[in-house]
Amino acid sequence: MKRRDFMKGAAAAGLALRFSPRVFSGQAASLGPLPQLAMVEGESPAAITREAVALIGGMKAFVGKGDKVVIKPNIGWDRTPEMAACTNPEVVKTLVELVLDAGAKKAIVIDNTTNQAKRCYVRSGIQEAVKQAGGDILFVDDYRIKKMALKGELLKEWEILLDVIESDKIINVPIAKHHSLCRLTLGAKNWLGATGGARNQFHQDLDKAVVDLAAFFKPRLTVLDAYRILVRNGPQGGRISDTELRKTVVAGTDPVAVDALAASFFDVAPRDLPYLGLARERGLGEFDLGKVRLEKRKI
Repeated sequence: MKRRDFMKGAAAAGLALRFSPRVFSGQAASLGPLPQLAMVEGESPAAITREAVALIGGMKAFVGKGDKVVIKPNIGWDRTPEMAACTNPEVVKTLVELVLDAGAKKAIVIDNTTNQAKRCYVRSGIQEAVKQAGGDILFVDDYRIKKMALKGELLKEWEILLDVIESDKIINVPIAKHHSLCRLTLGAKNWLGATGGARNQFHQDLDKAVVDLAAFFKPRLTVLDAYRILVRNGPQGGRISDTELRKTVVAGTDPVAVDALAASFFDVAPRDLPYLGLARERGLGEFDLGKVRLEKRKI
C-alpha cells in the first residue's frame, strides 16, 4: 500500500469512527456509536489491553488480512519495566497477538532508541515479549532511513524510518510519563522514535515538531500504556519511587483525545499542553474530553 493511499484510508476510517453508527460487522446500529476512547483499569496489563481494544471495535476494525502492521512502542531507555521508562512489554505482546489474530501478515515492533538499542530492547522486556507473541522485532538500520517531505508548519522534511512508513497500518503505543523539558511525554512525542537525524533539534520548538510528526504518521490506532506511569525525573527515571501504579490502558481512534485523557493522570489540564491545541487546530483530533465519546471500565 502506498503511503498516500494509507493516509486516505486512515482519514476515512477516522471519520467513520467519529461520526457513523456501529460500522463493524456483527454490531447493530441500534446499539449506538462506538466510543472514540476506551479506558480500562485492571490487574492484568494483557487483559486491560484486550478489553480496551475490544471496546472500540476490536482489532479487526483496524487491521486487515495480509497487512504489514508496525507497532510503535517507546523502547528508548535502558530500563526494566518496573522503572516505567518504556512501554509495558505485556501491552506490546498483547497487541502483537491481536494484530496477528486479526489476520495480519506481520506485526513489526521497532523504535529508534536513545540509549544503546540492544540493551534497551532486552532490558525493557519487549524483545522477548514480541518473540513469544510471534512478532518481528527490528533494530533501526541506518540504510533504511530516508529524508522525506513532511510539509509541516515547522518540519518541512526530516529523516524517517522506512520500516515504519512502508507499513500498511501503524499502531502507536506510548507510555505515559513525566518529561523534564516538555512536562509530559505521551503519544505525540512517541513519534520521535520513528525518525532519524539530529533529533535533539526537535526540542527547539517541540510542540510544533511533534504536531508535524503526528500529522505525517497518522496512526490507525493509539494504545496508551498507563499501567505504571513515570511521575517524576522523566523521561527515563531510574527509581521505582519515581513511578506510580495506575493499572490502566487507554485505546482510541483520536490521538489528541488519548493524550488529553492521559494528561489527567498527572493532574495536567489539556490546555496546559500547547501541542494539543496546535494539533486540534490542524484537525488531528479533539482535546476537549467533553466532546469525546469515552467508555470507562474496570475489570
